[in-house]
Amino acid sequence: MTDPTRSGAAAGDATGTPGRSGWVAPLCWSAVALEGFDLVVLGVVLPSLLDDPVWGLNPATASLISTAGLLGVMVGALSVGPVADRLGRRKAMLITVVSFSVLTLACAVATGPWMFAALRFLAGLGLGGVLPVAIAMVNEHGRPGRGGSSTTILMTGYHAGAVATSLLGIWVIPAFGWQWMFVLGALPALVLAPLLSRYLPDDVPVVAPAGATARPAASRNPIAQLVRDGYLPSSIAFWIASFMGLLLVYGLNTWLPQIMRVAGYGLGAALSQLLVLNVGAVLGLLVAGRVADRIGLRPAAIAWFAAATVFLALLAVRMPGFGIYLGVLLAGVFVFSSQVLVYAYVSRHYPAHARASALGAASGIGRLGAISGPLLGGLLLQAGIAYPWGFFAFAGVAALGAVAVLGVRRADAGAPAPEPR
Repeated sequence: MTDPTRSGAAAGDATGTPGRSGWVAPLCWSAVALEGFDLVVLGVVLPSLLDDPVWGLNPATASLISTAGLLGVMVGALSVGPVADRLGRRKAMLITVVSFSVLTLACAVATGPWMFAALRFLAGLGLGGVLPVAIAMVNEHGRPGRGGSSTTILMTGYHAGAVATSLLGIWVIPAFGWQWMFVLGALPALVLAPLLSRYLPDDVPVVAPAGATARPAASRNPIAQLVRDGYLPSSIAFWIASFMGLLLVYGLNTWLPQIMRVAGYGLGAALSQLLVLNVGAVLGLLVAGRVADRIGLRPAAIAWFAAATVFLALLAVRMPGFGIYLGVLLAGVFVFSSQVLVYAYVSRHYPAHARASALGAASGIGRLGAISGPLLGGLLLQAGIAYPWGFFAFAGVAALGAVAVLGVRRADAGAPAPEPR
């Protein structure tokens, strides 16, 4: 097998960046899979923590721990983007993966809920930075015109990590205890970190027209770029769309089974519907990227949010047998992919020197939606109107996501924005 770093060197690049580009997709996918493992592991271990008489956890305290982790992810997403734009993608990815892995390992020796919550917050700082850097890299080093599918395929790593967490939890927790879930979540970094350090390219590849002189993109402040040179309206639109997208993802994953139970479905059926929802998410990721590559990221994102609106509203209608599973599957196809298409659109809308910062801002502000989604579902359940009005509420959120994408300036849709002069 040809060594990718050798082919890069043969191409005349001193850093081997062209050859290393072949490593970007699999290594970034692996990092996102670790993120998926780590962000879902709390839900897997919470039942054991709630049963531990020493910790004395109750649902309210457990919610605070979950919120602490999400707040850490939000701060990390907002902070790491500028670091990646200034110091380089490879360094930023290494920092995030190593930091959240070390802090995840530390969670295994937490002595109480407050120490555990603090460690989850600190681990979240690194976790929040993985996705913006990974999306920036796969778009910068992927094939031209494949920004949609590059991003959606990357995001299948998240679901792979989430599934691995669930499967390991079934075996590991009864046999060895919940602490070992955090040990297993940290160990892959022992292999991944050296690979990231050796094979990830550090520079953004720039293809300049013949005879043109490349201008150093990093000469401009990446944060300021989000609000200057006409980008402010688009930035606000992306932030709103991301907020709505993550509100849907976290709200439905948290409360769909309970809402379905209120609707009269049995516990087994409700849990099966949650599984079907996430199967739809994977199918949607694979389809959405190809559609976006053909018709453009802007129309694809609008269409996906609009379709999510329709199928979420249809879930408010009680359907027998196969019909409800088909409805949930189609809702999953469009709900989860809508947010990923927003990320892909962000990555192609801004100049290279601000790309990671733009993705970090969209992801970080979107985390407020991730916190709001479970709260919205909880309020509707507490008020006794979760069914059918919960689905109408989520459908309204999806509609607002579509409207927000419509607010993005069309000038740069689906293609890298030119460097500002």
